[in-house]
Amino acid sequence: MFQPHRFHPSILRECDIRGIVGETLGTADATAVGGALVRLARRIRGRANPYIAVARDGRLSSPELEARVIAGIEASGGHVLCLGCGPSPLLYFAAHTLPLDGAVIVTGSHNPKEHNGFKMMIGTEMVHGTMLGQLAALAETGSTTPARAPVGGARTLIDLRPAYIDRIAAGLAGANTSHLSIGWDAGNGATGEILRQLAQRLPGCHVLLNTDPDGKFPAHHPDPAEPANLQQLQNLVVSQGLDLGIAFDGDGDRIGAVDAQGRIVWGDQLLAILSRDVLAATPGATIIADVKASQTLFDEISQLGGQPLMWKTGHSLIKTKLHETGAKLAGEMSGHIFFSDEYYGYDDALYAAIRLLRTIGRSGLSLAKLRDSLPLVSSTPEIRLPCGDTRKFAIVQRVAEALQREGADIDLTDGVRVRRGHGWWLLRASNTQAALVVRAEAPSEAQLSLLLAELRTYLADEAIPLDTAAAA
Repeated sequence: MFQPHRFHPSILRECDIRGIVGETLGTADATAVGGALVRLARRIRGRANPYIAVARDGRLSSPELEARVIAGIEASGGHVLCLGCGPSPLLYFAAHTLPLDGAVIVTGSHNPKEHNGFKMMIGTEMVHGTMLGQLAALAETGSTTPARAPVGGARTLIDLRPAYIDRIAAGLAGANTSHLSIGWDAGNGATGEILRQLAQRLPGCHVLLNTDPDGKFPAHHPDPAEPANLQQLQNLVVSQGLDLGIAFDGDGDRIGAVDAQGRIVWGDQLLAILSRDVLAATPGATIIADVKASQTLFDEISQLGGQPLMWKTGHSLIKTKLHETGAKLAGEMSGHIFFSDEYYGYDDALYAAIRLLRTIGRSGLSLAKLRDSLPLVSSTPEIRLPCGDTRKFAIVQRVAEALQREGADIDLTDGVRVRRGHGWWLLRASNTQAALVVRAEAPSEAQLSLLLAELRTYLADEAIPLDTAAAA
């Protein structure tokens, strides 16, 4: 019997479930996720014994949580396909290539090592927003299975890695990359084993870092959106004279990159570079970027003949919008990249890396030269300011209301993006962390300083300090 269970409200995020293991998230949550996912799949897909794929990342708490998810699925009559340890895109690949009703991976993604969580799917659709609320409601009500419904699901082990690697490697077709020397940093996350096998298949020279999954993350935390986490890769590229470096987050759905000079190529810059190849093949295509992306990206897409679309931050939100609009490419500042021109439309950092290599090979230019071809602006990285989950949305709302009263030029797609004649700044609540997210951009450092000074005044009213050193 599936027991009623109430999740800690802080772990129900917009796009998935995430919490601190032993504090807000534990084994009872995992069992409830498994059971509720079966019931949700049964309701939506109509199969009495749904087939659910299960995977996990390399965090220390993931094996135990995975075992409890599986127990919840089986106790509720679901059939389990065990994929083992691997990146989130491996789970997505399973959902798009196997006759599944649902899928779940135990992963803390890029969050601190004490965190963990669950990303879930029904069919090929991510469980998020309203659907995540439905899953939570099913967990609270306990078993809704009729007495005569089949119970006691079966379990099957399946190794999808060879097929997945074949599909990833196929993305390099038609490009000469044999001259490239590339540094790779798996960050001791879940991509390591697949990266080792993939690199053996690729032309060129490859130097690999941190490929052994280790939930202690001994080298550095696996979040390529944080500049400090790319320092080891930068040092490798510069010291060995490599052409570029590529990094992944803990569950392999976010990419980071550095050029031969060790300069970080941010997510929106990568999207601008990748847009050229996509729009050459599909003129006029829609390309989506989140509200944190540079205005130069949207301008670049327009100049290339594409249709730029600004949308909300969040991997599930971007994926949903991509499928709604028929866009061929989408991305986030944080490094989530989604291809649907020749791929499945989900965020896969390994595939994005291959498409980046393909773009470089076809262009005949280095990543450094491609980066330098983009307009030069002064901008901050993504700045995360600690702020409790109970406060962050209210603060953004109050700042937005104050700006509206002032008649400011603002965009409320996600948080508040303030447009000024000398640039823009953004304030939004993080979907995944107890934090406010800030970014700003201007044509010059002096104008950027003015934007940050303005933003600081609004944050000061909320007793949230903005450290300008973090924005350097």
